[in-house]
Amino acid sequence: MRLAAWGAMKRYRAILGLGMVGLLALAGCRDRETLVERARAENMVLLGNGAEPADLDPQIITGVPEARIVQGLFEGLVRYDPATLDPLPGVAERWELAEDKVTYTFYLRAEAMWSDGVPVTAHDFHAAFERILLPEVGSENAESLFYIAGAAAFKNGETTDFSTVGVRVIDERTLEVRLAQPTSFFLRLLSSRSYFPMPRHVLTRFDAMRRQGTAWTREGNLVGNGPYVLAQWRRDQFIELVKSETYWDRARVAVDRVRFLPIENDSAEEASYRAGQLHKTSGVPVQRIETWRRENPAELRTAPYSGTYYYVFNVTRPPLDDARVRRALALAINRAAITGDITRGGEQVAPRFMPDGVAGYVSPVAGVELDLAEARRLLAEAGYPGGAGFPVVTLLFNTAENHRLIAEAVQQMWRRDLGIDVRMENQEWKVYLSNMHLGNFDICRAGYIVAPDDPTVFLEAFTTGHGFNNSKYSDPEYDALFARSRAEADEATRAALFARMEETIDAAMPVAPVYHYTNSYLIRPELLNWTDNLLGEYPLREMALAP
Repeated sequence: MRLAAWGAMKRYRAILGLGMVGLLALAGCRDRETLVERARAENMVLLGNGAEPADLDPQIITGVPEARIVQGLFEGLVRYDPATLDPLPGVAERWELAEDKVTYTFYLRAEAMWSDGVPVTAHDFHAAFERILLPEVGSENAESLFYIAGAAAFKNGETTDFSTVGVRVIDERTLEVRLAQPTSFFLRLLSSRSYFPMPRHVLTRFDAMRRQGTAWTREGNLVGNGPYVLAQWRRDQFIELVKSETYWDRARVAVDRVRFLPIENDSAEEASYRAGQLHKTSGVPVQRIETWRRENPAELRTAPYSGTYYYVFNVTRPPLDDARVRRALALAINRAAITGDITRGGEQVAPRFMPDGVAGYVSPVAGVELDLAEARRLLAEAGYPGGAGFPVVTLLFNTAENHRLIAEAVQQMWRRDLGIDVRMENQEWKVYLSNMHLGNFDICRAGYIVAPDDPTVFLEAFTTGHGFNNSKYSDPEYDALFARSRAEADEATRAALFARMEETIDAAMPVAPVYHYTNSYLIRPELLNWTDNLLGEYPLREMALAP
């Protein structure tokens, strides 16, 4: 499962549609009912969500703020266990794996319905898989389906015949999926949004089957098959979901309404939480973590998070087209200072892009650590001794206090230790996402969060043309090694291939890893059944409010 996470970015949105009068009254008279108290009486949960979502199309979105909402609106063949991320029956009530270890047959439950009452069928999954792989749709999540036989060839335009892809409708309630090679973690992948079905009848109405950016995901238009339905979308104020009356397991859904609030500024979000406006935040201001840990530890949670915070180098732009320059910049980042003095959430410094221990793999590659002497040597070798003659480059990050603090620290490190001048540019979430994906940057902050099912889900991010390869790095040898690792069954041989890929990335340095995430947030005790997992995701159907 890929959850591209370019981080939860919080900008203050005033009172966020829940009532300016309520907040002003709260400030002057604490004995009045708070927003969470009012919401509790209405069986509604208020969640801080970071940024205003760019879209709610499951096949197009790449950010965490969007994914949190979409997980409540749609459901795939399987859903994930909240704690372990193991596969549980979803739209498919059962499945079979043939003796060939590549052919799965999924049997859809008869009661699976779209929110408009139309049955969910195998055709909806077939159409969804075709849509996400269509080159003209341009989904950056398409590589998630490359485990399916013929999917990569179809996406890359080697054929226009979707019947060559290993997806076949046997009947309305039976779907066959044939893989390119045995993949032990395939069922876990199926819970990700890339594998969600699409409401063909709705997308056809909005001419959205072969393109993105249409109005089908807007309020009044969006039809899903998950435990919740989109009720309201007030731009820059809130998105509200209501319990679906057609969801197959609706009896289990305890909360009637969920409201997501886009507060990009960490401090503003925390203030909203303290003022009784949120049941849960999307993060915690770094300068407040120790205070919460000391004064109210019961409402502060910090959990492991499967992903990496890093800086992307645009390898198509001088002087960053020189691997020596990129490596010099990476070597001059004091990661321990960032995690110890700025983030302070238990993050682990990241000498490599992929964390150790993914599916049991431990890297033999040293990676990058602070080495100013080597950084200066490489910079001089590249023609910039002491930073002389180095052009001004821009470091792009999305609007959020934590990202600004980290960017300022890195800017100071490069100026002080390498003599390099770096300008900083922060942009609103949707603009930032667009410019990052289009390559309109020199250096860019990014985050990559994926389920730790296999090393390939991390290492595929550096293959040529991958949707998350925003550095535009390309190496045919690396691509060949990656293809071999996907097809190889022997674990020892795969581990050797992974090491060679990591060595290649370490030498080319298209990105500078900074740290491996943890997930820190604030949560009220009355919000029940919230279980942490390595993706920082939670199925909304499991939530409950204390009576």
